[in-house]
Amino acid sequence: MQLAAHEAYDLHELTISCVNSITNMAMFINVAQDQELKSMIQAHFPAHIQDYNMKVQYLSKADGATQKLNVPKLPNNLQDYTKSPTNNFPPITPRTDVQQMNDREIATAYLLTLKRAGREYAWSAMEASNPGVREFLKDAFTMSCNHSYEVWQYMVKKGYYPLEPANQSTLDTMSNIYKEVREPALV
Repeated sequence: MQLAAHEAYDLHELTISCVNSITNMAMFINVAQDQELKSMIQAHFPAHIQDYNMKVQYLSKADGATQKLNVPKLPNNLQDYTKSPTNNFPPITPRTDVQQMNDREIATAYLLTLKRAGREYAWSAMEASNPGVREFLKDAFTMSCNHSYEVWQYMVKKGYYPLEPANQSTLDTMSNIYKEVREPALV
């Protein structure tokens, strides 16, 4: 099935982004000191290779990709969804002379890459006219979403990303603004 012009350009942008992601992941695997971080990136790596290859297939073959993207399950590593499991939040400032990234920098770079890719997949999926491309983009969004959530949980656990409950007065203010609407009966 032929691609629409905007689909081809979206796939091109997503493919070059994937080249960047895979290249960075390969470096992260070699540089990460924390075995948990390294193992997580290694576990994600094959899905990103598959994602890249499927984009190449959509761009180069008339019938597009012949497989379905292996979408990972959503990880659940936090006991409390509103509070960090640590009270240790190491400070961070940008380094201006870097020979090797540390684990926090690797996790941050990987998280931000996944979040940006997820936004691009979602945005592209909303206007994809080719049904195969649209399903692929939706799956790729879910992959990015689930991988980023796993990285974010790792960062929360390490104290790299603070997590705290919303202030009750803020919740009270917001809950007084909105009221539920009765849903109409489905016909």
